[in-house]
Amino acid sequence: MRPAQSSSPSLTRVAAATLAALVLLSACGKKDEAPAGAAPGGQQAPAVQAGVITAKIETVALVTELPARVEAIRTAQVRARVDGNVQKRLFTEGSIVKQGQALYQIDAAPYQAQVAAAQADLARAQANLVAAKAIADRYKPLVEANAVSKQEFDNAIAAQRQGEAEVAAARAQVRVAQINLGYTNVNAPISGRIGRSLVTEGALVSATQSTELALIQQTDRMYLNITQSANDLQRLRKQAGGKADGELPVSVVLDDGTVLPRKGKLLFSDVTVDETSGQVTLRAAIDNPDNALLPGQYARVRLSQAETRGILVPQQAVTRGGQNGDTVMVIGADNKPVPRTVKIASQQGESWIVTDGLKEGEKVMVDGFQKLQMLPPGTPVKPVPWTPAGAAQAPAQAGAPATQPNAAGSQAAAGANASGARTPSSGSPAAGAKTPADSSR
Repeated sequence: MRPAQSSSPSLTRVAAATLAALVLLSACGKKDEAPAGAAPGGQQAPAVQAGVITAKIETVALVTELPARVEAIRTAQVRARVDGNVQKRLFTEGSIVKQGQALYQIDAAPYQAQVAAAQADLARAQANLVAAKAIADRYKPLVEANAVSKQEFDNAIAAQRQGEAEVAAARAQVRVAQINLGYTNVNAPISGRIGRSLVTEGALVSATQSTELALIQQTDRMYLNITQSANDLQRLRKQAGGKADGELPVSVVLDDGTVLPRKGKLLFSDVTVDETSGQVTLRAAIDNPDNALLPGQYARVRLSQAETRGILVPQQAVTRGGQNGDTVMVIGADNKPVPRTVKIASQQGESWIVTDGLKEGEKVMVDGFQKLQMLPPGTPVKPVPWTPAGAAQAPAQAGAPATQPNAAGSQAAAGANASGARTPSSGSPAAGAKTPADSSR
């Protein structure tokens, strides 16, 4: 009977140990089955931060960006005005020339001969006039004394007047010959930059065919020929209350996206709509002292033709062209992001002008969209003021140290781990941190 009595306490100890093990396993199972949204130690994970702006209605200019072609403010084609061979080119291609500067020398020998012939005709006419005048002067006292007939005296007076007319005609021919001789020196009609020469020495040029020799353009000030849809122009004018364009400021955007620091002015809008394209032409002028703009160059211009009441929303906050149109995420009173369809009027810098769909004071989500995609729909967020890029560092990504504005930091990391994300490796900042549960152990 003693062996039986000695085995009873052993069985009791085994049963007690087994029961204790079951209790521990049950406790561990409950800890592992903690809700996914709860942090270690039974704490709720903090909400993900989202950068927001507060909607504010203000008067903003409706800036439109339109295509334009650059045109020199003055253009002159250098052409031959007499026939002859080009003997010399007197300018450097691509240089700046002054008005009246000699550009080409055309063979002047034929025109010098014409001047000499015209001068000889003038001398002959003057000699004939002297003889006719002497006869008229001689007949005047004789006709008074009835020594000559009245008819002879009238003929003498007529010969004198005819001689005067021939002298005048001869002088005109001399002047014409001198003008043609002067045209053998081809001078610049305006000041500006001259292009390449279109003829070489020895080329035969003709006045009747208006041979073009070169092109001069003034580029210190340029025209911008802008095209715009007639419907858009009417709409902008209607929004402006029917006010005229006036001298509106114009910004020029080059092909590489560079915006010229100086601004131009809108001069006028054409009154005729192109029947084929339905567009109207607007013209602006801008100073070009450094020749940043070249004639014929393509550019884009930004100008404000009207004003409206709207809300400026950063472009990154708007989803354009979705199934429901343009949308933004609005943070409601329960801090849950809700998509909202909005109406966009135009663009101003890096923002869209929203004219419908938002109310003043509402919070519009600008960043934090990537973090939001990791959470179930309808998950509340923590709205924080958004700061533009450059004014502050960008918001931190999930799992990064919470040292930057608008960053979720370790809070986002905790939320990611609670939602089933992989535990940080030993090299990550969160690997060495102890949770309250670890401390209790």
